[in-house]
Amino acid sequence: MRRFPPERIVCLTEETVETLYLLGQEHRIVGVSGYAVRPKRVRQEKPRVSAFTSADIPKIMALDPDLVLTFSDLQADIAAALLREGVSVIGTNQRDIAGILAMIRMLGALTGRAEAAERLAAGFEARLTEVALRAEGRTRPVVYFEEWDAPMISGIRWVSELVTIAGGQEAFPDLALQQGAKDRIVTSEQVIAARPDIILASWCGKKVRPEKIAARPGWHELPAVRDGRITEIKSPIILQPGPAALTDGLDAILAALA
Repeated sequence: MRRFPPERIVCLTEETVETLYLLGQEHRIVGVSGYAVRPKRVRQEKPRVSAFTSADIPKIMALDPDLVLTFSDLQADIAAALLREGVSVIGTNQRDIAGILAMIRMLGALTGRAEAAERLAAGFEARLTEVALRAEGRTRPVVYFEEWDAPMISGIRWVSELVTIAGGQEAFPDLALQQGAKDRIVTSEQVIAARPDIILASWCGKKVRPEKIAARPGWHELPAVRDGRITEIKSPIILQPGPAALTDGLDAILAALA
């Protein structure tokens, strides 16, 4: 890293973009993922240099970044290519709420805004605690969160944690602990056996079709299908492990469980 704090940051993940904006550090961002949509003005303000698993390396290099922020093993090849070009790369891999809060604090320390990041993270923690306390003592509906439909993939850990905080009972708590999507694949028979009261779905950017979920063989007897409780949650607010999930994502789950 040539300068510290880094003056020119490329963010290849939506959650780091939103966090830096919330910390008032958007002036450091010189390039973003094509999926970055929060805040809305980012699409007009910052050049897009990547998808999620691919990136325009020459375009990134032309931005002369001090640092590139990546996420998980899915962007490992991008990180390796940039490291070979001599660029400093930090990859985060948060898979739970604790990891999201740590990421926020890390970006604050990295940009000289540690106190602001602590206030931001502490505010999220307080709200999560408040919501969880309200749910105590209530009957918990069984919730199946579907991250993809073919194959069917159940929710990742931060989603499962948010479901629990909101007052639900995760249908597949053991699978939620698995990091890889391939390890969270479920069969139709498993879902039928879990008998979810509520089905939440977010198909990684693809529009959810509740009628197709309801029409799956044998699913007509599920409480969630019988009672019409199949709800789509838009992927930008639930499938990125950052501030969006802790705010709008949680609110969407609360609305679906009400």
